[in-house]
Amino acid sequence: MKSKFRVVDLAYIAVCAALIAVCSWISIPATVPFTLQTFAVFAVLGILGGKRGTVAVCIYILLGAIGIPVFAGFTGGIGILLGTTGGYIVGFIFMGLIYWFAESHFGDRLFVRILAMVVGLLVCYAFGTAWFLLVYTRNSGAIAVGTALSWCVFPFLLPDFAKMALAVTLSGRVKKFVH
Repeated sequence: MKSKFRVVDLAYIAVCAALIAVCSWISIPATVPFTLQTFAVFAVLGILGGKRGTVAVCIYILLGAIGIPVFAGFTGGIGILLGTTGGYIVGFIFMGLIYWFAESHFGDRLFVRILAMVVGLLVCYAFGTAWFLLVYTRNSGAIAVGTALSWCVFPFLLPDFAKMALAVTLSGRVKKFVH
């Protein structure tokens, strides 16, 4: 197994990190904004695969952490990651790692890709919601888990599964050209 990325891999990773940024700017404001970030993360993983896709997600997050405005609302900085929605952004790394694990252990079959995306999204929701509860409680007072879920997860379930279906369809067609 190769341990080094080729130049073309680095170019694909950079373009895909930029794609995630652009998709994060397409946003409908809410407690947790509705964006196309999850679509982009699904698409990047589907197109590049687990290893390169996870690296693209990490680069996107690192760019935002150092202050480049790549997050929703053209924001950036470590404060965003430490804020109420930061756990969902960090959760994208878990989505990538789960996809990478599934792909490397069970192959690149459609069923494996979809299952890895579903599990990754659920882990992202769990981590992001736990993070949201911690930060929100510290800043504004305690809320019930059900309230947090009604703000941060339930409104996003159908849109995120629709984004996943679109990303699986598109990535299946695009990945033929990305080797």
